[in-house]
This record gives sequence, C-alpha cells and structure tokens, in this order.
Amino acid sequence: MVACIFLLFAGWGAYVGIRNFRGIAPAILNPPEDIAGLIEEKSGKDPLNMTGFPLRLPERFSMSVFARDLDAPRVLVRDPNGVMLASVPSKGRIVALPDRDSDGAADEVEPVLDGLERPHGMAFRCGESCSFFVAEEGSVSEYDYDANMLKAVNRRKLVDLPDDGGHFTRTLLFLPYPNEDILLISVGSSCNVCAEKDERRAKILAYDLNSGSLAPYASGLRNSVFMTIHPVTGSVFATEMGRDWLGDDLPPDEINIIRDGQNYGWPFCFGKRIIDEDFRGTVRFAPPDSACDRTEPSAIDLPAHSAPLGLSFIPEEGWPEEYWHDLLVAYHGSWNRSAPTGYKIARFKFDGAGNFESQEDFISGWLVPGGALGRPVDIMTEPGGVMYVSDDKAGVIYRIFYRPDMDI
Repeated sequence: MVACIFLLFAGWGAYVGIRNFRGIAPAILNPPEDIAGLIEEKSGKDPLNMTGFPLRLPERFSMSVFARDLDAPRVLVRDPNGVMLASVPSKGRIVALPDRDSDGAADEVEPVLDGLERPHGMAFRCGESCSFFVAEEGSVSEYDYDANMLKAVNRRKLVDLPDDGGHFTRTLLFLPYPNEDILLISVGSSCNVCAEKDERRAKILAYDLNSGSLAPYASGLRNSVFMTIHPVTGSVFATEMGRDWLGDDLPPDEINIIRDGQNYGWPFCFGKRIIDEDFRGTVRFAPPDSACDRTEPSAIDLPAHSAPLGLSFIPEEGWPEEYWHDLLVAYHGSWNRSAPTGYKIARFKFDGAGNFESQEDFISGWLVPGGALGRPVDIMTEPGGVMYVSDDKAGVIYRIFYRPDMDI
C-alpha cells in the first residue's frame, strides 16, 4: 500500500514537472556565453558588425555595453544631472553609473545606497531641492539627494508595505500634472492565485505627498512590476504577469491601461474578462460569475508566461518617424513552460490616435539552444535614438542606438 502511494505521488510529481518545468533551464542555468564579451568583440568597428551576432536588431540599430559586472541590475532612472542609477535588489544596493566622458559607457560604479531590503523602484522629484524616492520590499522612503556626490542621505520612511513573502518588487511612478503629488506604488500578490488577506496586496497604491495618505488606486493586479506614462495622453500603462499552473498557453500576460478605481480581475478572472475556472473549482468563488463583467479588461494580451517587465514609449527626437510613440516591452522570459518563450524585447505599434495595431520583435536572440544569454528587465528610451536595457541574468546594461547612416 505504501509503495502504491509512493508511486502515485512520484507519477504525479513527474507529470507536474514535465508539464510545468521542462523549459526552466534558460531561466536558472548560467548563460552559455558572455553576452557582454560578444558585444565588445563585435564592436571593434563602428558601426557594430552584426555578422554572426546572436541578438537580432532592426535595420540601422546597433548595440554596445554601457555597464557590465553589475550582478543583477533591474530598474533604471536618471538623476537630476542625467547620471544613470540602477537598483540591484539581490545585493540590497542602488548604484550610480556616470558617463563623464560621454563615450556611451559608464566610467565607474558608484554606490548611492547600500544595506537595503531588496530595493527596486526609484523616482526623483525636484523643486528647490531634489528628493529621491526608493521602494524596498517593506517600505517606501524619501531621501535628500546630493547630485554632485551621488549620495542619498537623511532617510524618511513614508509608508510600510507587506514583506511577508510572495512577489517582492515594488515600483514607483509619479503621475503627470495636475496630479504630480501622487506617487503610485505597485505591490504584487503574496501567492500565485488566492484571496489576499492584506488589503495592500495585488494593487497599485497611491501615496499623496501632501496629506501623507495611502489609498488603493487600482486593484486585481497579480504582479504589475513596471509602469510608464503615455507621452501624449498621460495614461498609465503597466505590464501584468498572469498566474501559473494553467499550462503553456493560459492565462495571457497583459498590458493594462491603469485607471483610478478600476479592478483588473485577479484572482477571479484574467485577460479580457475570462473567468479562472481552475481557481473557482478549488476554492469558494465568492463573487457571482457576472463579477468579471464589471472588471477592466486587458488592453493587450501577451503570450502566456512571457513575464513582461519594463516598458517604455519611444520619443520623437532622433527616432525614425514610424517608431514615434510605439511601446517597447521587455519579455523577461518563461520558467514554468514546457517550451521557453520570451527572452526578447517586443515593439507594439500604435496609430496616430493611440490605438494598438500590431506587435513585432524589436530585439530577439537572448534565447539560444544552450540556454539564455540574458534576460531583459527595464527599458529606458531617450531622445536622440538611444535606449538602455538592464539585464539581471547577464549583469549588463545595454546601450542600443539608431544609426541612420549605417550601411545595410
């Protein structure tokens, strides 16, 4: 009898493993090659010689290494003097990466803050002086920022956040005028799919700098790690990672347009108001089926388990006109899918009125037969046809730039 039970559990474990973990290797194994070394090897000539290079870029775009050996960089921001800062949650630190000679590569790595609790989101707000806001797993704090010394000092904790496990990344975004005193804070769920007990979980929260109050802004969001502002409409766009354990193709990951007071469905529904039958079948389904009809549907459905993270709209200056105000999204890459997916940057095309038209790959090729060369995280697009991408697997920040004079 014991042997039968053992065989039953072993068979169930093997089934679960084959179904959900067969494609985990690229996410957990070391990169088969050093992508930074490959880029530097290929960039001996200007522009970058792409022959034999594993990453595929659009025509007239090239790539270089802005910074390397950073462990696992995540969020990127510019300080008031234009110096790039990167958060490194795994090391509990935030670093500055000054490029004093403007050669497109960081000169050094300067610690801004150390000894933090998995810091992730960052934001600046400047008036007569500049404040630096940092989101750790269990709190959001405000610092005085010395742009000349590249140091943050005089910590003032603003809010406490849940730090009891589950999704730990907290991301920050100030709303545009006339709500520029509202700081959005993204807090993921404590679980894959469950009814949360902590009311701060699975939400984007709004902190009012004037009153010091914290309130829900949008709910039903399992893990919206990154947010950005549309440059024309001022709308908040966020990526959303759907739940696991529904197989290779469900549920879709999402891009959502975040609206104050709206519920986006998790844990009871996903995508475009689709009921999560699996969750309903394992726990008491509290709301009626019609409750999903009152949630905000996804703006764009993405391939399941792509793990969308950083997103950024393309500005006009220095970029080809056909790219203006399109959206770039980093697919960090799957871990619980039988065939790996993601590991790339996708471009979402919009028409002049801001309506989504189509999707295509912008940069692909991190996923190779021997594993993954890297996993893109955050994207920073800037005027002049330049963008930066952090990679927490390769420990690299890439610089991608448009070269209209490039021979093709």
